[in-house]
Amino acid sequence: MINDFVYNIPVKVYFGRDQLKHLGEELKRFGTRVLMTYGGGSIKRTGLYDRVVKEIKDAGLELFELSGIEPNPRIDSVRKGAQMCKEHHIDVLLAVGGGSTIDATKFMAAGACVDFDPWDFFDLTKRAPIEKALPIFSILTLSATGSEMDTAGVVSNPETQDKIGRLDPNVLPKVSFLDPTNTFTVSPYQTACGSADIMSHIIEVYFNMNQDLYMLDCFMEGMMKTVIKYAPIAMKEPDNYEARANLMWTSSWAINGFINAGKQLSWSCHPMEHELSAIYDITHGLGLAILTPRWLEYCLDESNVSKYVQFGTNVFGIDPKLEPMEIAHKAIEMLSDFFFNKLELKRTFPEVGIDETHFEIMAKKAVFGGVLPAFKPLNQKDVENIYRMCMK
Repeated sequence: MINDFVYNIPVKVYFGRDQLKHLGEELKRFGTRVLMTYGGGSIKRTGLYDRVVKEIKDAGLELFELSGIEPNPRIDSVRKGAQMCKEHHIDVLLAVGGGSTIDATKFMAAGACVDFDPWDFFDLTKRAPIEKALPIFSILTLSATGSEMDTAGVVSNPETQDKIGRLDPNVLPKVSFLDPTNTFTVSPYQTACGSADIMSHIIEVYFNMNQDLYMLDCFMEGMMKTVIKYAPIAMKEPDNYEARANLMWTSSWAINGFINAGKQLSWSCHPMEHELSAIYDITHGLGLAILTPRWLEYCLDESNVSKYVQFGTNVFGIDPKLEPMEIAHKAIEMLSDFFFNKLELKRTFPEVGIDETHFEIMAKKAVFGGVLPAFKPLNQKDVENIYRMCMK
């Protein structure tokens, strides 16, 4: 039976080269005092910062800034932004950057509306409700997380060594500006990591044994083929507009809720990876690339091999006349080849400085002390086994 679902993604998207001219008019609909957030300063080197500031000033708006948002955003940055919103009576927040900047900004906007520590939104013993948030805008500079068009965000707390995600409709951006030219300066490595992240978002949903809408499976297969085609091109030709545009729009649609449509299973690789980057601070997409083929290998059995056959034949073009298990293993090999040869990402934990020291505690946190009700239900020992598969 195909499950019922609700689809509601009210994000206004301006896509293309010259859409920033609409920034001022859109911001003015929500107020006059703007907090712009960004990361390490790359937007100043590329000239994007000056263009954004000009649009804001020309619209007669008052601008405040918070820079230094980390690649795996820290709760301290969220706290600082929430406090600035309160002190300066901010009306609307504008995140200029990739997923980390947008994620942190979402919870600054929520933190500005409460009188408790924003970490309470994430603390699993409290899980404070998000009843409202200040309006959020985004200008995307990296195709990866899809934060510009979804209700999710992930924040790290170095003191507790936690990296936790939260979904809430109140932190959905009001307006997002997606200009592929703003990703021309993204390095081959970050392009590869972002592309691995996009693939993981799709694979986490695609691999389930619920009865799916055929249309959505076709849509997901098309998105995966798009990433496989265009990511290597973008790495070699960073200013290839066609490649960057395809990756950018796929990134948004991979995780905006459209492909979920009634699916009820939990994700697996993301909670496993969050534990890696919480302790080792590795790039999220890199961790997902290492984990995903091993997870698929670990979960494969006769009861679910049909999904692997569908994946292998429709995404990678494997001969459907082969035996199902042969197709399944070949599909995993071809996905690995894409991650580790085509995208040139590291393939093992030791290569990125991860050993077995924290496997037990990371696995326990990844399954929230119980069992992940995922494609194949995973307990703590299962996750430890998958981590060990990543050692070689």
